[in-house]
Amino acid sequence: MGAKYTKRSEDYSKWYNELIERADLAEHSDVRGCMVIKPYGYAIWERMKEVLDQKFKATGHDNAYFPLFIPKSYLSKEAEHVEGFAKECAVVTHYRLKNNEEGEVVVDPEAKLEEELIVRPTSETIIWKSFKNWIQSYRDLPLKINQWANVVRWEMRTRLFLRTAEFLWQEGHTAHTTKEEAVEASEEMLAIYADFAENYMSMPVVKGIKTASERFAGAEETYCIEALMQDGKALQAGTSHFLGQNFAKAFDVKFADQNGDRSYVWASSWGVSTRLVGGLIMTHSDDQGLVLPPRLAPIQVAIVPIYKNEEQREAIAKKVEVLSKVLRNKGISVKFDDDDNKRPGWKFAEYEAKGVPVRVAIGPRDLENNNAEVARRDTREKDIVSWDGLELYIENLLTEIQENLLSRAHKFREENTTSVDTFDEFKQVIAGKGGFVSAHWDGTEATEQKIKEETKATIRCIPKDIKGESGTCVYSGEASAGRVLFAKAY
Repeated sequence: MGAKYTKRSEDYSKWYNELIERADLAEHSDVRGCMVIKPYGYAIWERMKEVLDQKFKATGHDNAYFPLFIPKSYLSKEAEHVEGFAKECAVVTHYRLKNNEEGEVVVDPEAKLEEELIVRPTSETIIWKSFKNWIQSYRDLPLKINQWANVVRWEMRTRLFLRTAEFLWQEGHTAHTTKEEAVEASEEMLAIYADFAENYMSMPVVKGIKTASERFAGAEETYCIEALMQDGKALQAGTSHFLGQNFAKAFDVKFADQNGDRSYVWASSWGVSTRLVGGLIMTHSDDQGLVLPPRLAPIQVAIVPIYKNEEQREAIAKKVEVLSKVLRNKGISVKFDDDDNKRPGWKFAEYEAKGVPVRVAIGPRDLENNNAEVARRDTREKDIVSWDGLELYIENLLTEIQENLLSRAHKFREENTTSVDTFDEFKQVIAGKGGFVSAHWDGTEATEQKIKEETKATIRCIPKDIKGESGTCVYSGEASAGRVLFAKAY
């Protein structure tokens, strides 16, 4: 733990990469663009999955699983969809290998597939092929399906958790009798994502609508949550799409209503991915390592004994056993680390690097005085706490840390959201401190593209809760119906 690490203020990208290694979250694999998620990193993702899965099921969604491979012809059924993903698709063309005369393994040219298979970049097409068989009448609706899966979107410039060729995610797909129901479903999921981001990740988000150029391929409307990272860049943390009847028409999915009349169903889809782990890292962490909100931390409390002999170790262990049991009964995860191979100082540094919210240290003097040293990860403050009130103190402290992280992140976002009225101001903020820039836009894709070319800033969203405010576009000077949020983004 004596290694010198890059400071966040010196090189944010390098700091981020080093932090992932330091906290033992993930590593690059030998497959270009793909990552290995290590046990501690996967434990964070599992906790996210557990919470979200409960929320999906509570709103009437069932989990299912669909094939990894999608026939190429399925993608070509929805023109916008295939155009949107064409450049990112991995394609399977053969089904067999063989040894050549030199003993090398090669693709057998005689084992060519009649139709190429696409490794799923998203599953709308193959799921809607199944929906055609599942939906006959209004009695089969609404149909609400979610799948936890991996997807492949070929990326050449990758960053662990944020952008990799293969990543883990969930994708929800729903079918409804009316447009209103499908829109409501899209907005309901966006609200669930926002609630999860703020109340579990302690990551404040702006709920909004994407512009036409940023819309999901094949959707009529894309809703999103946008978060601000500590380097002033935005992160799209989750999206929900109102698909209209586009996929229903592409796959001829109709239902018979109460009168026997047949109509195309209305649809939504929505998803979040392992990118959330990257968002979690970049929202809270510091130069000492990872900082985790308690509600998503695999280990919420680490207890480190300090002893010189076996008698002291046993006395501490006996005392800790009772505390651990009480905390676990309250749903708090505890690790008692009495590993003899590592010194207490090394353990302190390791748990700090791994972002464990609360660390408790107890030694012989603490035993005598009936207390313990409690360190909180968010502020790195320490307190001596009486053993008799320790259980309640820890419980309250975990709540306080969760709330403090959200409050701190909210404050950062407020301090880094700037309203501008001229393009000179716009460029100055984007080139300087960055963050969210609230500015008028004339609603045209041409202006959106020119701003992106000149500043590398994109429209992150049209905020849902923003008040209508007419004005003039910062770039073109044309009339504007309201402000939108710009930022450089991941």
